Amino acid sequence: MSEPLEVVCGTGGPAAPDAHPPHAKGILLEELTWQEAEQVLGPDTIIVIPIGAGAKEHGPHLKLKNDRLLAEYLTGEVMRSAAVVVAPTVNYHYYPAFVEYPGSITLRLETARDLMVDICRSLARYGPRKFYALNTGVSTMRPLDLAAKILVEEDIRFRYTDMLRLAEPVGMTLKGEEGGTHAGEIETSMMLFIAPSTVDMRKAVKDYHPSPKGGLTRDPRKNGVYSASGIYGDATLATRCKGEVIVRAVVDGILKEIDELRSVSYG
Repeated sequence: MSEPLEVVCGTGGPAAPDAHPPHAKGILLEELTWQEAEQVLGPDTIIVIPIGAGAKEHGPHLKLKNDRLLAEYLTGEVMRSAAVVVAPTVNYHYYPAFVEYPGSITLRLETARDLMVDICRSLARYGPRKFYALNTGVSTMRPLDLAAKILVEEDIRFRYTDMLRLAEPVGMTLKGEEGGTHAGEIETSMMLFIAPSTVDMRKAVKDYHPSPKGGLTRDPRKNGVYSASGIYGDATLATRCKGEVIVRAVVDGILKEIDELRSVSYG
């Protein structure tokens, strides 16, 4: 493995997650009346639907609400730059890999798929035909892909974030962990940047036991990826500086995908 790239980060802390970013181009749907919503929901409107688990294990050092915090922070950053209408955050979705860890909640695949289809169909009734799921999960991509295939048949365009793909180019230059995709170096670094008060680095550990299949398991005798801590990676290597670089790259990637969706034509 090559040596991690040394980076220089800003000296100031991040802007706090803000439901109303100053000078924002985006609009929170939940803050409108129905008459105001009628004025902003049209065929050219891009609807952003944040998806972040409100209760999913992230090891002993991160909160169950980790993904919700991440989704709402990224949404706030998107609102600063993009003229979008943001739907309420979806706090429940498809997270079957974490069910052995108390507090973690998952929906069935079909439920998660239909949840997104119903949200998009509801809002499409008022004009919008383009939707972007600001997705912070990995297992979520399976039902999101199924939802997209259903919606395209109704002339509704639906895209979603692949967080690993957006973070990978810069993450590969920064990370020192040998592998892992959950609550490890990259994810913990991002949280040290956006919500440092929610991270307890004293409890961060390395827990990496690669396996070809299955979700995380607390039982080494079971099929799956053994993780006593709920971490899949090395959280001890996380730094705020790495998190800043990764978060900015992810935001840039999301904004680019929203711009691409805006230019998609119908038919």
